[in-house]
Amino acid sequence: MEQGLSYFLMSFTSLKMIGLVAAGTFAGIYIGAIPGLSVTMAVSILISFTFSWDINNALCLMGGVYCGGVYGGSRSAILLNIPGAPAAVATGFDGYPLAKLGEAGIAIGLATTASVIGGFLGIIALATAAPVISEFSLMFAPRDYFLLAVMGILLIGSLSGESLAKGVFAGALGVFLSMIGMDTFTGQGRFTFGSVGLMSGIHFVAIMIGLFGVSEALVQIHDLHIKPVKQNVKKIIPSWRLLFKHFPLIIRSALIGIWIGALPGAGGDIAALMAYGHARRSIKKPSRPFGQGAYEGVIAPETANNACIGGDNIPMLTLGIPGDAVTAVIIGALFIHGLKPGPMLMVDTPHLFWFWVGALTLANIFLLIFGLMGIKIFAKLVEIRKGLLLPIIIIISVVGTYAINNSLTDVYWMLGFGIFGYIL
Repeated sequence: MEQGLSYFLMSFTSLKMIGLVAAGTFAGIYIGAIPGLSVTMAVSILISFTFSWDINNALCLMGGVYCGGVYGGSRSAILLNIPGAPAAVATGFDGYPLAKLGEAGIAIGLATTASVIGGFLGIIALATAAPVISEFSLMFAPRDYFLLAVMGILLIGSLSGESLAKGVFAGALGVFLSMIGMDTFTGQGRFTFGSVGLMSGIHFVAIMIGLFGVSEALVQIHDLHIKPVKQNVKKIIPSWRLLFKHFPLIIRSALIGIWIGALPGAGGDIAALMAYGHARRSIKKPSRPFGQGAYEGVIAPETANNACIGGDNIPMLTLGIPGDAVTAVIIGALFIHGLKPGPMLMVDTPHLFWFWVGALTLANIFLLIFGLMGIKIFAKLVEIRKGLLLPIIIIISVVGTYAINNSLTDVYWMLGFGIFGYIL
C-alpha cells in the first residue's frame, strides 16, 4: 500500500512532471475547444513526440491532454453552439441558451466545476473498483450492446421534445448514415453506389459540425440586426449553495459516466447524452425549462463525460480493451513503451497503475485552475458583432472538418449537412 502511495504521489513531487501535466491540460482545453480537433487527434500527435521519452513523462503529458480535451469541447458548445468534441454535444442543449441569456460565465463556471467533480469521482472509481467493474463489463454480450444501442436511439426520442417520432427518426437516420462505407467484416461497400469516396463512410464529426455549427450560422443570418447580448462574467465560480443543491444530480451523473465508460467501446458522448436524459426525467423543477438554459442541463452531461475518463481506463488497464478512441491510442502508446495492458498489467507493473491514477488526479487539479481562467476573454466571442462572427464560425468549421482526415470530401459533407440542418 505504501509503495502504491509513493507511485501515486510521484507526479506531484517532480517539477518536470508537474509542468508536463500542466502543459498537457492547458493544450487539451484549447485543442478541445476547436471543432474537429479532437482529443483523440491531440493524443495521437503527441505520442509521436514521446516515443523516446521515459514512460512516466509520456503518461503525464497524455493524461493532461486527455482530461483537458474532454472538458475543452464544452466551451465552444456553450459560446457558439458548436461542440468542440462529441462528448460536448449535450452540453450545448442548455449551455448555448444560457450564453444567449448573457450567462456564459456562469455556464462555463458550472461546466468546469461539474467536470472536475465528475473527474475526481471517476478517478476514485478507477482506483477502488477497477477489478469489480471490469468483471461486470465482461458479462456484456453482443445482444446487450445491441439493446444499449436501441436504448440510445429511444433516449434521443425522449430528448426531442413533444414529438417522439421525430427523435426516433433522427436516431434511425444516424444509424443509416453510420452504415455507409466498407463493411468491417466482409469488406463490401454498403450504400456507396460505386463511389470510391464513400468507401470510408461519412465521418460523424463532419456531420456534427455541419448540423450544429454551419446550420446555426445560417439561422443566425436572419438575426444580424439584433445586438449581441452583454455577457455576465463577474460571477464565474458557482455558489456552494447551487452546487450543494445539485450534488445528488452530480453523483448520479458521475455514476452514469463511470458505468458507461467501463463498457468497452462506449465513450463520453454516450455518457453525456444518457446523463442529460436522466436529468430531464428526474428533475421535476429545473432552474429553467430544459433546452432554454437549465443549469441542470449543463451540470449533468459535463459531470458524466469527465467521470467517463476514469471509467474508460478500467477496461483499458485491467482487460487491455479500450474504453473509447482515446484509450485505444493510449494502449498503442503503452505497447510502444514495452508494456502490455491487460489482466497482468496490475500484477507485473502495479506501480504504473498508481502512477497513472496520480497523473489523472493532478490533471484534474490543473483543469480547475485553467478551466476558470480566461473565461472573460472566451466570453467576448459571443459579444462580437454577428456580421464578423458568423464568417469566422464557418471558416473554423471548414478548417476543423478538413483537419479530421485532410479530406475535402469531409468538408463537402459538412456543408451539405449544415444546409440540411438549416432546412430542418
